Amino acid sequence: MKPTMTRRELVTTASALGLAPSLVLGQKTDSIMTKKIPSTGERLPVIGLGTYQVFDAESTPVEIESRRKIVELLTSSGGSLLDTSPMYNRSERIIGDVIASADNRDSLFLATKVWTNGKASGASQMQRSAKLMRTDVIDLMQVHNLRDTATHMQSISELQAEGRVRFSGLTHYRADALAALEAEMRQFKPQFIQINYSLGEREADKRVLPLAKDLGIGVLINRPYQSGALFRAVRGQDLPDWARGFADSWGQFFLKFIVSHPAVTCAIPATSKTTHMLDNLQAGTGVMPDESMRTRMLYYIQAL
Repeated sequence: MKPTMTRRELVTTASALGLAPSLVLGQKTDSIMTKKIPSTGERLPVIGLGTYQVFDAESTPVEIESRRKIVELLTSSGGSLLDTSPMYNRSERIIGDVIASADNRDSLFLATKVWTNGKASGASQMQRSAKLMRTDVIDLMQVHNLRDTATHMQSISELQAEGRVRFSGLTHYRADALAALEAEMRQFKPQFIQINYSLGEREADKRVLPLAKDLGIGVLINRPYQSGALFRAVRGQDLPDWARGFADSWGQFFLKFIVSHPAVTCAIPATSKTTHMLDNLQAGTGVMPDESMRTRMLYYIQAL
């Protein structure tokens, strides 16, 4: 029987960071799964990279190189989405440093946010985000936590008309904000939403995810591990035998539950560790659980 690999074991078996995840795992190369962006039909890889806290670092050669390696793993494995925010302190600047050092802008789908009040302040913040990330075009500009949505959605629409932003979005990270998000999805028709959703936080299943599918809105998922609570729940436990046909680790188990949802476009776990990046990327490949298997996964976690 194939043994379960932990996140740490995935990297300790690799002697060089540049190895593709498939080589680290010693298995045949699989392409990362992609899904269509509903508003355009463009395809987006189902695993991306969040930067909250983990990219908040000084712009030193060591810190830049560390993040460059993580982003290189993402892009070399077929991923592209890199999500950040002005709220994440130095993250946008570090992303710009990585882009400058690796010359990889064309390989990335850059998503950031506007998080302020007022049209002038929002315009200034969005312009600064582009400057910090050293890009002329931001792929996805999101109104962070529904802050002054009407004002910023109008500004984002204007930037889209100018070719400086490609997609619009709304975000939140708390279940108690989903009702407000639902109302604004109906009112403003964003091309993306970003929400919390996982085996431990399934409130979006009730109304928001079905609504996103009905309205043709792409969905990005933050907090895919419930801030680590899911890993703590299974600490010391082996992956069940019935899950080994589609997952090699608990991290893949958790992520595959998310990206196999028909309304979800991409999950964006945050990490600055090669171990976790490799494991996350493998969750975008191979067999995906069907609806009956997703139900079994849910019951298993609920019973812990």
